[in-house]
Order: sequence, then C-alpha cells, then structure tokens
Amino acid sequence: MKPWYQKAVFYHIYPLGLLGAPKTNHETSAACRFDELLQWIPHIRDLGCTALYIGPVFESTGHGYDTRDLRLVDRRLGTNEDFTNFVDQCHEHGIRVAVDAVFNHTGREFPAFHDIQEKREASPYKDWYRGVNFGWGSPMGDSFGYEAWQGHYELPCLNLQNPAVREYLMDTVKFWIDTFHIDGLRLDCANILDFAFMKELRSRTASMKEDFWLMGEVIHGEYGRWVNGEMLHSVTNYELHKALYSGHNDHNYFEIAHNVKRLESVGRALYTFTDNHDEDRIASKLREPDHLFPVYQLLFTLPGIPSVYYGSEWGIQGARTRESDEALRPALSLKDMEQKTGPITDHIAALARIHRDNPELHDGTYKELLLTNRQYAFGRLGENTMILSAVNNDSQPAVLSIPVPFPASQAINLLDAEAPSIPVENGRLSVTLPPSGGAIFKLREA
Repeated sequence: MKPWYQKAVFYHIYPLGLLGAPKTNHETSAACRFDELLQWIPHIRDLGCTALYIGPVFESTGHGYDTRDLRLVDRRLGTNEDFTNFVDQCHEHGIRVAVDAVFNHTGREFPAFHDIQEKREASPYKDWYRGVNFGWGSPMGDSFGYEAWQGHYELPCLNLQNPAVREYLMDTVKFWIDTFHIDGLRLDCANILDFAFMKELRSRTASMKEDFWLMGEVIHGEYGRWVNGEMLHSVTNYELHKALYSGHNDHNYFEIAHNVKRLESVGRALYTFTDNHDEDRIASKLREPDHLFPVYQLLFTLPGIPSVYYGSEWGIQGARTRESDEALRPALSLKDMEQKTGPITDHIAALARIHRDNPELHDGTYKELLLTNRQYAFGRLGENTMILSAVNNDSQPAVLSIPVPFPASQAINLLDAEAPSIPVENGRLSVTLPPSGGAIFKLREA
C-alpha cells in the first residue's frame, strides 16, 4: 500500500489569522479558539481534502515563527489538550495532520536564549545559537551578538550542529507525535537548514511513526537535493506556483510545461499550491478572474501533491504590503464564507474528488500531448488507463485534436458526468474546450 501522502489533497490553514487571534501574545491564560476550528473539519472533508497542513501552532510572541515554547500550543489558540482533540477529530474524518516545525530559529523569549541574556558565558546554552559572540552587542540591545534569520534579530538562529540542540529537537518531534498524534511536519526555512540534521530527522521519525511525512519550505534551488530517500519526502514547489499564474497572465503555457518537464524526476513528490500564507492570493495575481478554473485544473492534474489555502476555495483576494502580510492571513467566519460558495468552490471540490479517485494522478507517468501558448494537454498514464487533462486560457473556445498515445477507443469526461463519451479515432481525441476552461478525460485500453 502506498503512503497516505502520495495521494493526499491538502488544506492549508494559518490558524492565528483564520481564528482572529491577537497579533501579539500577551495572554495569561489559554483561549478556546479550537472550538471554532472544529467546525471547519466537515468543510475540509466535503471539499475533498484528505490532509491538513496547519501552522504555526506552538507558543510564540507574534506571527507564530518567533517561538517561545516548542512543546506548548499557542495560548492564543487553546491548550495542548484542545489541539490533541482537534487532531483526533481530523483523524475521525479521514484527515491527516501536518504542522509547522520551526527549527531554524526561535524567538528571543525562548528559554535558552533568555538564559544567555542573563548569564552570558556562564549559560549552558551559549552554544545553542549560531555565531554567539560576547565581544559585541546585538542591534536589539543584547550584550552579545548572534546570527539572525535574514537579519531579523528577533529571530536568533539555532545551532543545528550542536548535538544537544539536535537531541532536544528530536525529542520534541517525538513529543508532538506522542502527544498530538500528528502525521507530518512542514519544515520552515528548509532551504537553509543543516542537511545532516534533516537526514537524522528522516531516520529518527521513520522509527517514531509509520509513514510520517517530512515536507520542507524550499523557495529556490534544485529540489532533488532535498527530496530523496535520505532526507525529505517533499518540498514546496515554488517554481510551479510562479508558472501557474504567470503562464496564464502571459498566455504562455510553454512556461508551465517547461517547468513540469524540468522537475519530472521529483515532480510527483512535490507539494504544489496556488497561494499560501506568504504569497498573494491567486485571485489577486491573475489578470483574468476566469483563469482560476484552468489554474486549479492544472494544480490537481499535473504531477504533485495539491494544496488549497483556506479561503481561496471561495476565490477571495488578498495582497501583501511592504509593512504587513495580514491581508494574506485574514480572519474568516465559516458560516459567512459558505454563503459565498459558487462555481469555483464546486470546481475545486470536483477536482479533489477526481484526484482522489484516480491513481494515475498520484503516480502516473506524465506525457505532454499538445502545447501552444493558449492550449495545453497532457496525459497521466497508469498501467492500463490514462487521464488526459486539457486546458484553454483563451477567451474563445478552442477546438483541438489531441494525440492519444494509448490504445483506447472512448474517453469519458470526468468533469461532466452527464456528457456522452467521446470516441478516440485514428489515435486522436477531438474536443472543444470552453473559454478559460478545460476538460479531464478517463481512457481505458480498448
């Protein structure tokens, strides 16, 4: 049996934003916001998602990545017991759960860092952070210097080459698995994490829980350096993310197709997305609103593990500013949003169902069949079946004759159950695609 993550459809939640938590953690007691989040579980399931990436959830000072305590749920959300119950409820609905793991840095209120502030050279944690130097002071007023993530001194970098730090983090992961019953981790800043640390993490978690999934945030670089049998199972496919919106805005499907072929060796394992908590909403990036339909069709039918960011199933907009990411992380009421359910919501749910029910879209071989600036068709080939996905970014219908490298006589349109099957004649499938739309066909051996 294949691991659960190879066929997963993810839903992505930034909980501090979704639940309207205070921007700064001055709380003295835990809130009860997981009660509201429990209401989202049936929606996630009904949308067709089988896994949830949620984070950050651990105790922090501000945005969630300035960690105070790696073994305590952020009190602005609730208690450890609340989160355990939430994960268990997700499991009861058939939804796996992966959480953010912020291992590159901590916040300044993390106990180890605070101890260095108090004791300087006498602190047993003086080697827990990179570049600690008692010969100069930090821009934050500390009596010592240290390395910080991208120069943000509120985020001191952990020293992952220190065996004590590594062991503490490994024990923490075991705590998360044993306490919260999570199924995977999304490693923040994986592109700059120590490779030896990630290899050890892969080895250790394999013995902690069967099919435990490790996905890394990698923006630039050759993804195969991270995704392999020794390190991570997956990384974020930012290359495809960029190609999906610019390929439509520029009417240039060559960009998307080139990206897919370039990443073919690791593409099926990559975590694919249209937007997330760090990127503008796809509805804000696209010049043509109707391009949402072919964009999501590509997300669910190209190689990769698709993900939907909370709220985007309703086509909401949101763009970051120089000062803030808050527009990307809004508080939403599920009751209010469900009233906005419309064609794009239904389209995503249909695509998720198609992805779930057709193994070719999990591990089928990719084959490009037709490519122009405005039309793109490809196959996902299984042993005796094939899924053919075709999209059109033009404002006019497109009449296509698509070569079928498969001994099939009929094609069934999976996006329209009432449509009659279409014959495959002389090794070609003749179809008419709607403006800014597409079709997905199932073909079997004749």
